[in-house]
Amino acid sequence: MLFPTATFTVFFLVVLPLSWLLMPRGERWRPFIVVASYVFYSAWDWRFVLLLAASAVWNQLFATAIHRRRDARARKRLLLAAVAGNVALLGYFKYYDFFVTSTNNLFALAGVDVPVEARSIVLPVGISFFTFMGISYVVDVYRGDFTPTGFGKFAAYLSFFPHLVAGPIVRPGELIPQLDTPRDPRYLDTSRAFFVIGTGLFMKVVIANYLAANIVDDVFGAPGQHSSLEVLVGIYAYAVQIYADFFGYTNMAIGIALLLGFRFPQNFDAPYAATSITDFWRRWHMTLSRWLRDYVYIPLGGNRGGRLFTYRNLMLTMLIGGLWHGAGWTFVAWGAIHGAALVAERWWTARPGRAERGRSAWRLAAQRFVTFQVVCFAWIFFRADSFADAWDVIVRLGTAWGEPSPLVTGGVLTAIAVGIGSQYLPRRLPLLVMARFSRLPVPAQAAVLSVALLVTHAMGPEGVAPFIYFQF
Repeated sequence: MLFPTATFTVFFLVVLPLSWLLMPRGERWRPFIVVASYVFYSAWDWRFVLLLAASAVWNQLFATAIHRRRDARARKRLLLAAVAGNVALLGYFKYYDFFVTSTNNLFALAGVDVPVEARSIVLPVGISFFTFMGISYVVDVYRGDFTPTGFGKFAAYLSFFPHLVAGPIVRPGELIPQLDTPRDPRYLDTSRAFFVIGTGLFMKVVIANYLAANIVDDVFGAPGQHSSLEVLVGIYAYAVQIYADFFGYTNMAIGIALLLGFRFPQNFDAPYAATSITDFWRRWHMTLSRWLRDYVYIPLGGNRGGRLFTYRNLMLTMLIGGLWHGAGWTFVAWGAIHGAALVAERWWTARPGRAERGRSAWRLAAQRFVTFQVVCFAWIFFRADSFADAWDVIVRLGTAWGEPSPLVTGGVLTAIAVGIGSQYLPRRLPLLVMARFSRLPVPAQAAVLSVALLVTHAMGPEGVAPFIYFQF
C-alpha cells in the first residue's frame, strides 16, 4: 500500500479517527494499531504478516530473557542468539540467492559444479527496516539503555505502519515512551504535518518520478545510446531522484505519524550541501547512519585500538551498509567507495602537523563540489544492475562528447536544480512558512492544501512509481 494512492487515503481516513477515539484507552488502542498496521502490510502479501509477527515474538522473548538474567555470560549468549536469529531471517530472504549464485560462480571458475540452486525468494517489503529495529531493541536492553516493555507496546512499536516499510529506523527510546502516554489532539501540530506531507508528495510525485521517466531510466538502461552530456546529467539526475524519492517518503511518514500524534526523528538534513563524506553521512539517511555507528562501528571497536583498526572498522561498517541496501556486488562497491572516502578523510585530518585552515566561502564551495562528485560517482554502482552496466556508464561518460543530447531538456535541468537548490534554502524558511500557514483560518488552509494537491497531481505522471527504498 503506497502512501500517495487512493487506497491508502481510504485506509487512513478510517484509521485516523478510530486511533484518536481509542487512544485514551491504551489496552484497546495498541491492539487496534497493530491490526491496522498488519492490514497495511498485508496489502503486499498477507503471508509476510506472519513473518512480522514472528519477528515481534522472537525479539520480545529474548529481550525479556536478557533483562531477567544477571549472569553476564548468559546475557551475552542470549544477545548473540537474538541477533543471530534476526540476521538469519534477513539473510535467508534477502541474501540466500545472492550468496548461492556468488558461490556457484566462484566454484565455476575452478571448474567445480556445486549442486545448489537459487530459489528466487520473494523479498518481504521493509524486512531490513523492522529487522534492524528488532536488533536495536534487544541490544539496547542488553546494554541497559532500555527496559523491556510489554508485548503489546513492542508489537505496536515494531509494526507501526508509518515507518514499517521504508523507515525511518526509529529507536525504542524514540517511540515506545510515546506509546505510554495518550496523545492530545488539541496539541496536534497539523501545520507541520501537512507541510511535510505536501513537500514529500511534491518531491516524490513530481521531481523523482519526472527525472526517472525523462532521463534516468533511459541513460542507465542503455548508456551506449546516449551522449556523454546525457550520461553526466543522468547521473546527477539519479542523485536527485533517489534523494527526492526517499526524502519524499520519509517526509510523508513523519507527517502521517504527526497526524496520529507521534514524532519521528528526521532522516535527511540537506545531504548534498555536505562538505565531506563524513558530513554527508551525518545528513543522509540519518537514522541508518546512527544505527550503523551504534550497532556496527562501535561494537567493532570504533576508533579504539589505533588508526589501522579505525580504518578497518570504517571500511567494514560501510561494506555492511552497502550490502544492507541490496544483495549485489554493486552495492558492496558503493559501500566500499564511501568507506574508502571516509578512511581517506580520517587519514588526511590526522596527519602530523596539519594545521586547520580557515573555512572561507571558496573553500566550502570546493569541498561541497568535490564531495558531491564522489557521492554521484558512487551512485553509478548503486543504480547499475551489474558491474558491466556501471562500467558502460563510466566509459560512455568520457567517450561521446559533442553528440546530440535530446534528453537534456529545460525540464530535466529545472528538476535537478530544484532538488539540489532546495537543500541550500535558509533553515528558517520552512519554519516561517509553517508558522504563516498555521495562522490561516481553517477554510483558507483547506484551500491552500487543495491547490497544492491539484498542482502536484497535474505536474506528476500517471500512476505512482514504487519507492526506491521499498526493495531494501
